[in-house]
Amino acid sequence: QVQLVESGGGLVSAGGSLRLSCAASGRTFGIDSLGWFRQAPGKERESVAGITWNGAGTYYVDSVKGRFTISRDNAKNTVYLQMNSLKPEDTAVYYCAASPARIPTVARGWPYWGQGTQVTVSS
Repeated sequence: QVQLVESGGGLVSAGGSLRLSCAASGRTFGIDSLGWFRQAPGKERESVAGITWNGAGTYYVDSVKGRFTISRDNAKNTVYLQMNSLKPEDTAVYYCAASPARIPTVARGWPYWGQGTQVTVSS
C-alpha cells in the first residue's frame, strides 16, 4: 500500500499563489506517476497535473497551463504543485494521487489517494 498526505491548502485572494505538497510513504517502489486532481462542489473530479517518477513526463489540464507547475523530490518522496495567478474557479478540494501507470488522465487509473486539502480563492 501507498500512503499519501497532502498539505499547503488554504484561503488566498485572486492572483495569489499557493504551494501544495504531498508526501508518499509505504510501497512507493511500484509507483510510476504522482498527480494532482481537484473536485469542486457539484462537479466531477478532474485531473490537474501529473508527473512521472523520473520527472521526464508531465501533464497539465489546459485550464492551468502557464499558471501551475508540478515537481517532485524523490529523495523526500514528495510531489509539489505550485499554483500561481490563482482564480476563483480554481477553488476546490485538491487530491494527491499515485499510480503504477504513466500519468493516467482519468481518476480510475490512480489506485492511491490522499485525503484532500481545501483551496479557496476569493474574488
